[in-house]
Amino acid sequence: MSVVFVTGASGQDGTLLIRNLLDEGHDVHALVRESAPDAADLISVHRGDIRDAALIGRLLRELRPDEVYHLAGQTSVAASWDDPVGTLETTALPAARLLEAAAEVGSRFVLAASAEIFGNAAAPQDEQTPIRPSSPYGAAKALAHHLVGVYRARGVHASSCILFNHESPLRPDRFVTRKITRGAARITLGLDDRLVLGNLDARRDWGWAPDYVRALQLAVRHPEPGDWVIGTGETHTVREFADAAFAAAGLGSADEYLVADDAFVRPADPAELRADASKARAELGWAPTVGFSELVERMVLADLEQQSR
Repeated sequence: MSVVFVTGASGQDGTLLIRNLLDEGHDVHALVRESAPDAADLISVHRGDIRDAALIGRLLRELRPDEVYHLAGQTSVAASWDDPVGTLETTALPAARLLEAAAEVGSRFVLAASAEIFGNAAAPQDEQTPIRPSSPYGAAKALAHHLVGVYRARGVHASSCILFNHESPLRPDRFVTRKITRGAARITLGLDDRLVLGNLDARRDWGWAPDYVRALQLAVRHPEPGDWVIGTGETHTVREFADAAFAAAGLGSADEYLVADDAFVRPADPAELRADASKARAELGWAPTVGFSELVERMVLADLEQQSR
């Protein structure tokens, strides 16, 4: 039984990861905010601030985990424009502290990086694509990603999975995908009559979140550390996501219900993020298991059940 340390345990990916780790029988420890909801009963919860360097160092020295998964930090690109400094403090700097502590105790480390580090780079993006973030969130993730490479050069088993957009019914409804599936469910049930969105033409590579969490586990356990792009290689616009959601809800085209509002448009939005995950397929044996239409349908069905309650 391995000792595993997880940050960001209360989020979508953290919840899915902890389920996997418990199923495998590991001794799971999670750092969560004081205000975060209770995590799974079978894990050891350590409440505190991810920005607390002394706390992170003490926990890793005490636990000496075999694996460290760093998922915590700012998760909203839009919100990062409201607080760029806070985004760096919660997303980039904790990676440095965790990497330093992991180096001290000999833990394997994996970072949940983001495709936002690529900004407006030409699609598709792979591990060799220049890193040119176009948002404070992307810049913070880029710094954390570069730090992984710095510590790997020092001999730490440190890896970075550059995750493209990945969704599930656990996604908070401040994210456009969950906002869409929840909106479609509420309109179907007669609770709302329209859905207000921002840029309907933004194009993204959306995958099934459990697949991406599995990639993190494959990366941290790979014999050699490295960087891997994780995504489907298939893109769709926000409008296409909405059309698929409204069709899954039995409403037909989304056009009748959509309202575009510039207030929801980001100051800078990458034109197209599309993954080339060839390296992950070849080296990790990773591949997505759920296609776009099924992903959207699963989310809509979950929201229909939730909203009907």
